[in-house]
Amino acid sequence: MNKSVTPVGTDRNVARRESNPFSFLQQEIDRLFEGVNRGFPSFPAFSGAGANLPRMDVSETDKAIEIEAELPGLETKDVQINLSDNVLTIRGEKKNEREEKDKDYHLVERSYGSFSRSVELPQGVKPEDVSAEIAKGVLKVTVKKPAPKQSKQIEIKPAA
Repeated sequence: MNKSVTPVGTDRNVARRESNPFSFLQQEIDRLFEGVNRGFPSFPAFSGAGANLPRMDVSETDKAIEIEAELPGLETKDVQINLSDNVLTIRGEKKNEREEKDKDYHLVERSYGSFSRSVELPQGVKPEDVSAEIAKGVLKVTVKKPAPKQSKQIEIKPAA
């Protein structure tokens, strides 16, 4: 898609006119969707394909990598963590287990379904160096960093 580089935002003055007759229409559509996204920043249901993806923080100390994922309403039985080829994958499913026949919903913002998030880790991470705990809807995964690879200088001997 050919995207215009002309800045369009809250100030609707356009710096230059495009020669493409559809550029104004594209800018107006972009502006419309910008406004929608600004109006609903905290509702993941409006974010399209990533609606069920948990929000994550990935941080690093000198000894470990820490991953925190928001998983409201989930328990340990609802979440799986796998490590394969230096990729840590968090999978889970939030199930809608309610049956309410007498309610007419006017607004539904909570999302249900399965999710999967992956984080690439440094080479050499071992599964036994990964620990995880979940409390108050936040999953915390701690990955111990592998020891730095040792380099060794090789002595060169003269040929016999």
